[in-house]
Amino acid sequence: MKFAVSYSTPYHGIDPDKIVAYARHAEDCGFESLYVPEHIALYPGAMVGRFELPPSLPYFDPLDCLSFVAAATRRILLGTGVLLLPYHHPVVLAKRLATIDVLSKGRMRLLTVGLGALPGEAQAVGVDFSTRGRRADEAIDVMRLLWAGGEDGVSFAGEFFTFDDLCQFPKPYGVTHLPIHIGGSSRAAARRAGRRGDGYFPGGALDPNERAIQLDLARSTAVEAGRNPETLEYTRSGPIDMTVDQVEEFAAQGVTRIVVSATATEPDRQREEMSAFAQRFALLERLSSQSGPSGD
Repeated sequence: MKFAVSYSTPYHGIDPDKIVAYARHAEDCGFESLYVPEHIALYPGAMVGRFELPPSLPYFDPLDCLSFVAAATRRILLGTGVLLLPYHHPVVLAKRLATIDVLSKGRMRLLTVGLGALPGEAQAVGVDFSTRGRRADEAIDVMRLLWAGGEDGVSFAGEFFTFDDLCQFPKPYGVTHLPIHIGGSSRAAARRAGRRGDGYFPGGALDPNERAIQLDLARSTAVEAGRNPETLEYTRSGPIDMTVDQVEEFAAQGVTRIVVSATATEPDRQREEMSAFAQRFALLERLSSQSGPSGD
């Protein structure tokens, strides 16, 4: 089991010193990775499920935030939870991700992408809300093609993106492509994870039966696509006070990574929560038995 921590600016704040302190403490505790969320724009009445998002919630650009975190840390992996893929041009996004990965020496390895649930947000960036699933699929294919392409260039002709003989350097740090995990709470997301994802990160508002159905669907879709379902990582969110028994239950369900988040708003209390979790699950001992992507 791998353990990650998330930092949500709407809840934890946008003070850069606090973000750095949070990330550094997570790294010192032995957490594998740090995740940040994304919303590009909000508006009055924006609803995610039954919950209304106050329009004043502050969301940093996740990749700019992770670049900032990377410069202040040494080892911790960088993740998005989730990046709204249909609202980014994949040629530009591939460049940004490779840049962060190179500058961080191979730590931009937990990109999790989703479709977005706010029609007004899609409209604001000129994306037809009804096409965002197909657009995301193409974007994944475009990024992987660019990362793997050589000096002769690569070409793509799709519904949304078209180019000829395109070259993009630098490449990700020491790999042919960056892992792309699929986030979402739908069976369509599970199928997308099976067809194209390196991992699946379902949302929190699912009952146990639906979770099991979606995981099985992701794995069976991977088989149908000629992919190995055993390589599909399975990430879930969990409370920072979760017990050993709860973690073992997650593991029995096939979970390979758990993402927790400090619930306190005061920095000292946040560090206490992370430290207690790290001690409970011996994160530093786990870390010492593993090698990081950059050999640290």
